[in-house]
Amino acid sequence: MRRRRAGHGDARRAARLELALVGVLLAFASSVVWGGADFGGGLLTRRLPAFAVTVWSQAAGFVALGTAVLVRGDVSARSFLLGLAAGAGGGAGLALFYRALALGTMSVVSPVVACGAVVPFGISIASGERPAPLALAGAAAAVAGAVLASIDEHRSESADRARAVLLAVGAAIALGLFVYFLGLGSREGDALSTLFGARVGSLSLLAVGVAAVRAPLRLPRGAFAPVAAVGLADVSANALFAAANGHGLLALVSVLGSLYPVTTVLLAHRLLHERLTRPQRAGVAVALCGVALIAAA
Repeated sequence: MRRRRAGHGDARRAARLELALVGVLLAFASSVVWGGADFGGGLLTRRLPAFAVTVWSQAAGFVALGTAVLVRGDVSARSFLLGLAAGAGGGAGLALFYRALALGTMSVVSPVVACGAVVPFGISIASGERPAPLALAGAAAAVAGAVLASIDEHRSESADRARAVLLAVGAAIALGLFVYFLGLGSREGDALSTLFGARVGSLSLLAVGVAAVRAPLRLPRGAFAPVAAVGLADVSANALFAAANGHGLLALVSVLGSLYPVTTVLLAHRLLHERLTRPQRAGVAVALCGVALIAAA
């Protein structure tokens, strides 16, 4: 009898470990796709208005999610509201991030924004989640790696630098809340409703911003396809992150999903032949070690 109970216990532990590993893989995959979307969006904003790229890419994702909702035929009200909260954070975070970049430099702004992973991690810990010590060490390493990977050695002394840092802190908090509410809505309710609510929230907030500053939204005819591709990649990353939350602790999943700066840096190095600085190389290595620790916990 004891052997049979032990066998059942081992089977349950193995099943939990397998689910946790699936969560790690899905969350890491979401960071890879998010990083790819950011890389593509960054390339497009070099030659097209940033607001236009952001709004139309978000609109493409809205169409995809809206179609999925219509096919299924129902929306969970609570999950939709949590998605709206996530989308408001995402839209505000993007607006603050772009404004910070306009005043400061990437070397100052990006590392601060990369610290946004601390927000959902801290809220999840305060809400009662208790990751294993090894996983906590991995989460710390992953966040530190993402920050290092975002550091660019090109610096400039700007009178607006302090203001850019404050805006970057605001962007980090807002984007951290986006990740937290997206994960919470997906875990405690319906993932599709949460994703749809998030896209409605972010697109609505961006539309208000565009109206306030009267930003141009016109794009060349040939630009719509790549802009839409960026939006669909972003939706895919959101969906992967939502799925990951069904297989692991939100504190850890949120950290893994926030490693997108690592992907963006590596793509710029590989495709644009941008040189990786020593801090960036160290950051990539430290972040990957963090992922390994989380997976092994």
